[in-house]
Amino acid sequence: MAEFEELLQESFDLDTPSEGTVVKGKVIAIEAGQAIIDVGYKMEGRVDLKEFAQPGEQPSVNIGDEVEVFLRNVENARGEAVISREMAKREEAWDRLEKAYEREERVDGAIFGRVKGGFTVDLGGAVAFLPGSQVDVRPVRDAGPLMGLKQPFQILKMDRRRGNIVVSRRAILEESRAEQRAEVIGNLFEGQTIEGVVKNITEYGAFVDLGGVDGLLHVTDMAWRRVNHPSEILSIGETIKVQVIKINKETHRISLGMKQLQEDPWDTVERKYPYGSVHTGRVTNITDYGAFVELEPGIEGLVHVSEMSWTKKNVHPGKIVSTSQEVEVMVLEIDSQKRRVSLGLKQTQRNPWEVFAEQFPEGANVEGEVKNITEFGLFVGLPGDIDGMVHLSDLSWDARGEDAIQNYRKGDHVKAKVIEVDVEKERISLSVKAMENDPYAEAIGGVKRGGIITVAVTKIEDGGIEVEYEGMKSFIRRSDLSRDRAEQRPERFQVGDKVDVRVVSVDAKTRKLGLSIKAREIAEEKEAVEQYGSSDSGASLGDILGAALRGGDRG
Repeated sequence: MAEFEELLQESFDLDTPSEGTVVKGKVIAIEAGQAIIDVGYKMEGRVDLKEFAQPGEQPSVNIGDEVEVFLRNVENARGEAVISREMAKREEAWDRLEKAYEREERVDGAIFGRVKGGFTVDLGGAVAFLPGSQVDVRPVRDAGPLMGLKQPFQILKMDRRRGNIVVSRRAILEESRAEQRAEVIGNLFEGQTIEGVVKNITEYGAFVDLGGVDGLLHVTDMAWRRVNHPSEILSIGETIKVQVIKINKETHRISLGMKQLQEDPWDTVERKYPYGSVHTGRVTNITDYGAFVELEPGIEGLVHVSEMSWTKKNVHPGKIVSTSQEVEVMVLEIDSQKRRVSLGLKQTQRNPWEVFAEQFPEGANVEGEVKNITEFGLFVGLPGDIDGMVHLSDLSWDARGEDAIQNYRKGDHVKAKVIEVDVEKERISLSVKAMENDPYAEAIGGVKRGGIITVAVTKIEDGGIEVEYEGMKSFIRRSDLSRDRAEQRPERFQVGDKVDVRVVSVDAKTRKLGLSIKAREIAEEKEAVEQYGSSDSGASLGDILGAALRGGDRG
């Protein structure tokens, strides 16, 4: 009997499946939303029909179907086996997914839910996590159209013990995109003209879809003229013709151009814009060093700040011209190789110094406002928005320049005479004192070196005497007061005395007369000797002078 029981138990052990394993069963009935499955050894279990449904699909199960289920318990309180189709599918799926992960093969799945940081994906029984960054090559705002859609995924990481699987949809897209790019690029060649659709616009250019591969159309290759922003001539979704300029086979980067399909305006620049010709253009851009003027679409020239104005030397170009303003310019230089045109704005107007020289020749009188006062003179505003300078030495006939300039203030109106106009150096010299006659010149009009004049003593000093002639002061040193050393005493003179003196020098520059009593006495003695005898004749000097004086009396 004991042996029979052991054999019977062995039979039970062989026929009864183990709990926690996947077993095969047959659907024997479907009722109340459940499938009744016979798993052998007169054991039956129930499985909800929804466990037989794929994501987004209706349940697919019929009586007589053989299915695999997971045996959780051999018998429950109702005497039925506790089985699960989902758990069976999960176990089956893990086996299949582990093999796919090892071989780096794609797996099919469907996104069925949203969780923090991403989505959940059903991989045919196993649930995987799809991070938000791995959904697409670009950020996806609305994942609704992707939900429940069966599609391939790449397994990035899996841990069966923890039940974690991380998948990527982006990796599949990038791979297929790379294959597509390689195919499209293989059919392209440099110089080819092709149509594309504007996909994206940035500050530096636009990305154009060439049918699976994007090319960059740089802003400088859109038109021969200056384009400040690509949106000026392109819009997203627009179909355009472009030329393939360069293809980088390694990086798969494609450079495109639009202007290369148009005639290059630089081919006719030298013929259309000869040196010295004047044209009307539009200011397109203003910088610190000048302004760019468009002569025609694609042809721009630079008006350097030094060529903008005859008179405004240190002013920002934006103070002279404004963007979009139409201006007349002269062609100064063309360099077709460097694609540069130098233009001049001031050359279209007459040189104001030339105009001034014609209107106010040397000697003409002008009037202007004091614009600036410096240590060496005054700057006076003149017609034509130019300045003339009055040097310190040209302010006054009598006063020192340093003293005379103290009488002037900015804004004062002054009258002056034009002394010199230097057009090349852009300099005009003026003189305020020239507006009046030179008192020195008037005073010494008849005075010459060697002449005798009468002066009045105005001051007695130890070193000599100060005298005045026609309002001009001169100083006679002690040694020039007399031929006789004993008489070289300043104190023998009194203020108001009239004295005859000899002019020994006339200095127009320093405006001074050199005077000497001693020189007069010597000259008189020499004249007397020559007229009345010599010292060798025995006559004394007193006799000669006496005869000279008597002769003078007789005359």
